[in-house]
Amino acid sequence: MPGGRGEGLVFPFDHPHASPPRELAALLGGKGANLAEMTRTLGLPVPPGFTITTQACRRYLESGWPAELDRSLEEALAGLEAAAGRRLGDPSAPLLLSVRSGAPVSMPGMMDTVLDVGLDAGVVEGLAAVSGDRAFALDCDRRLRVMYRDVVGAELPAGPREQLRASIEAVFRSWDGERARAYRRAEGIDDALGTAVVVQAMVFVNLGAEGATGVCFSRDPATGERRLYGDVLFGAQGEDVVDGTHDTAPLAELDRRLPEAGAELRRLAELLERHFADLVDIEFTVERGRLWLLQVRVGKRSPAAAVRIAHDMALDAEFPLGRVEAVARVRHLLDQPPRSLRAEAGATPVAQGLGASPGLVAGVVVVTAEAAVEHGVEGVDAILVRPETSPADVAGMAEAVGLLTARGGLASHAAVVARGWGKPAVVGTEALVVGEDHVRFGDRRVEAGEEITIDGATGAVYLGRVQDTGTALPEVSALLAWAAERAT
Repeated sequence: MPGGRGEGLVFPFDHPHASPPRELAALLGGKGANLAEMTRTLGLPVPPGFTITTQACRRYLESGWPAELDRSLEEALAGLEAAAGRRLGDPSAPLLLSVRSGAPVSMPGMMDTVLDVGLDAGVVEGLAAVSGDRAFALDCDRRLRVMYRDVVGAELPAGPREQLRASIEAVFRSWDGERARAYRRAEGIDDALGTAVVVQAMVFVNLGAEGATGVCFSRDPATGERRLYGDVLFGAQGEDVVDGTHDTAPLAELDRRLPEAGAELRRLAELLERHFADLVDIEFTVERGRLWLLQVRVGKRSPAAAVRIAHDMALDAEFPLGRVEAVARVRHLLDQPPRSLRAEAGATPVAQGLGASPGLVAGVVVVTAEAAVEHGVEGVDAILVRPETSPADVAGMAEAVGLLTARGGLASHAAVVARGWGKPAVVGTEALVVGEDHVRFGDRRVEAGEEITIDGATGAVYLGRVQDTGTALPEVSALLAWAAERAT
């Protein structure tokens, strides 16, 4: 690429100016790090790939596909093929690609992804022969056709390169989608930033028996407790973990079924946490027993977790975070510090789910994002109750005071967004059934507009308004004392 007209639009992962998956500019800022350096110095297992920059996205949205992007894309693809030892569109050595967004600021689930790009009739047969698993090849083909139709908005073309370009354009366009705009409004993210696109060689969970995919956090992002936290799925793809439609397993199941991969994940989570001096969020895949990291970023956390994590990291003499940095990180939370809230003694839950984002909150039941928006405009506290949330619900999620879902795990869309926004959330409530104008908790029917209370710490759901008992977080006083020391 040097000297080419497309210089600066596409960087392979081993380029000195490459951005890593999800374009972790905010994560790496101040350290001068990049993906090539991280992979080399930390020994991270990252599938080969390349990043199309936010500059290319901005130019596309302003005036269409940049002419010089074609050459850069071909050069980067050739490098990816050489690194992977496979080729796009070659039945004898098939290379399939994931095409993901890489916004400079984390926007979980708000933009589009296309997986398994590169399949046509011949490649499906080649993939079946190379893998020795025809059912696997047909499953990849099915997934691509469904995802391509949903994201690109067209039937799958035969040409793998045409698939790749259309998928890249779809990710560019998703930056201007309504759900992404709604999320940016809630987060105060600049609309002018644009998104990068990360093109990466696929690794497969659904190939062989020793496959898994999941999302984990180096500490509990709800409470701040120092323990690996997240969800794992076996025989599925990464998007299945966060979409809330699949029953996930706790990370302990990875240790039990694939102990070598589980041990490696724990080692890398600690390594990355120390490298960034912060909580990290990792998306991983295990293919035939081998662990791969697909995305790494500073993780979103609840206000209570933010306080505890900053405090605990600063007290660890071996951890690269000082007291001054810890106070600066949570200073905005110390004027009105989060409290540990619990339901009053004697309150009896009507249902039990997973506590995904702490806090006790009451509100009227709404079962659509549109209703949550209407109640928010009217100043009425509402709890958005859904089978599972998706990026299409983001406007309602922003207006609701709490979230309650029937499905989904601790790394589901509802859980991640709620923690990032400091909203109480309960997910995976098995007794919950959501109707068109009501919800059921077992045999108990609750109409839309009736009040419930959710406890995002314990996962309990109560009928009506339940009073809370709150205690101050013990870490707050220590942080305030450190701030006072700094001020004198």
